[in-house]
Amino acid sequence: MASEWHHLIHERSRKIVDPAGREVQVIEDRAVLEITAQCGLSFPEIYTEALRLGVYPCRYLRNRDLLSAAEQLRLAEAQVAVAGAGGLGGQVIILLARLGVGRLIVADQDRFDETNLNRQALSNEQTLKRFKTEVAAESVASINPGVKVIPRQVKLEAPGIDEILAGAEVVVDALDNVPDRLILEAACQRLGIPMVHGAIAGFEGRMITICPGDPGLKQLYGTAEPQDKKESPEAILGTPAVTAAWMGTFQAMEVLKILLKRGRLFRGTMAYFDLENGRFEEFFLNREQMTKTGKSIN
Repeated sequence: MASEWHHLIHERSRKIVDPAGREVQVIEDRAVLEITAQCGLSFPEIYTEALRLGVYPCRYLRNRDLLSAAEQLRLAEAQVAVAGAGGLGGQVIILLARLGVGRLIVADQDRFDETNLNRQALSNEQTLKRFKTEVAAESVASINPGVKVIPRQVKLEAPGIDEILAGAEVVVDALDNVPDRLILEAACQRLGIPMVHGAIAGFEGRMITICPGDPGLKQLYGTAEPQDKKESPEAILGTPAVTAAWMGTFQAMEVLKILLKRGRLFRGTMAYFDLENGRFEEFFLNREQMTKTGKSIN
């Protein structure tokens, strides 16, 4: 059967000249659709097989100089969990889908309402009152049929959270309150999964990557009892679209670096930005402790 797929991929692909004047073997979605109808395969399966053969899905052509075929394949075979499909999560989901991350677990229990329209990328007049996970699956299908969304329409609570996150290689914290973040972090520590934490309030935001064994959120929030959700900075200062878009981009890039094992991670380092005043700063947190334990920073 695999040989049949390979034959069809080669047969339906074609050489084109990219914007830099180089020849590239690509396969367009129209051809992929024909193969899926003929063989009963899914878009993600065809995309993955094409990349294994060195044939680029046409949509990834502009990734080619930054991501090798092997790296694009790595993304196609990856699974990432996004906890929260609102302001941060919606941005992250869209970006990871466009990058070609093959499977996205999306966990959120809420529906869209009018207060989400100022910043949440997946919200619009037609999605109001609909479940965010349902809309995320539909939006990703329209953006990139080579990506599968696994919707989890639940609140992330201690019982059952491990099962929801199982199989994820990276977890994105796109939540909006400390208590839920602590539950998510505890699960990631148990499962041995790196977590990319992001938080925004007003025009400010901060991000840090927490790997298994790192001190984590206690360095940001301390060991005191977490405050009520209504008293959180997000609730008091608000969350405008520009801040959510900036942080979502930061988090998606961090996921990309983790999956591809390239670049410098914000591990043991909190990235802080203030968009209104044009400030970006780094705060080194647990670098000394990780050095002492022999754990790699990057």
